[in-house]
Amino acid sequence: MSRPFANGAQPERTGLAWRRTALSAAACAVLLLGASVRNEGTWDIIPAVFAALTALALAGIGRHRERSLRTDPEPPALKPVLPAVVATLCCATAVSLLVTY
Repeated sequence: MSRPFANGAQPERTGLAWRRTALSAAACAVLLLGASVRNEGTWDIIPAVFAALTALALAGIGRHRERSLRTDPEPPALKPVLPAVVATLCCATAVSLLVTY
């Protein structure tokens, strides 16, 4: 793979950090899904859905960020709305856990 410029290992480290975070969120979503299946409650799946949405958002933002770091010598700063979306989804997951369990 040829790179248009040499910017070191920062894009790779950043991409790996985003992937690790998305993977841990996905693992939490799977655990919450398992708990909702065991409880057989109607509303118990809501925290798992929020956790899965969080994992998807983290994976998408991470992929976008890694790609922009690899292709642009001076990438733009991360838009503040993206971390706000992830934080909102995390809070929604936490609140739904408190309400349903």
